[in-house]
Amino acid sequence: MIAWRRHLACLKYTLKHKWYVFLAGIKLGVSLWQGLVHDMSKFLPSEFPAYAECFHNVDGSRRYLETEAFNVAWNSHQKRNKHHHQYWTLIMDESDIISLEMPEKYAREMVADWVGAGKAIYGKNEVKSWYYRNKHKVRLHDKTRELVERLVEEAQNV
Repeated sequence: MIAWRRHLACLKYTLKHKWYVFLAGIKLGVSLWQGLVHDMSKFLPSEFPAYAECFHNVDGSRRYLETEAFNVAWNSHQKRNKHHHQYWTLIMDESDIISLEMPEKYAREMVADWVGAGKAIYGKNEVKSWYYRNKHKVRLHDKTRELVERLVEEAQNV
């Protein structure tokens, strides 16, 4: 049985998230085109069903249930979308991890993405507190981190 309520809830959330990212992006200097196409890969068959199952129960209510399918979809999403810091992370054969410098336009979209996630999930902009709570998990090149921290300050009033 297809859980249409689950898929509808996922669609509604994704569109809401994209809208808030678009609005934050305008204020943070993200191009209109970049704001419009943000996260379009989430609608692909290789991502959407896994996202729906991870984040929504069959009745459409929210949950978080990480699965192998979601991990594959999330990995694909990171590698398809340059606004994710993981896209700019190079894993060397010797297990070293190198953070590459992120172009400014993607750093701006990444911060807009964080704003959009907070607004879509919690109804408010929590980007500054979220970033400083999670900073240790976000691998960034030193120059990118400087830019991101300026943008986070700027984005707290978006």
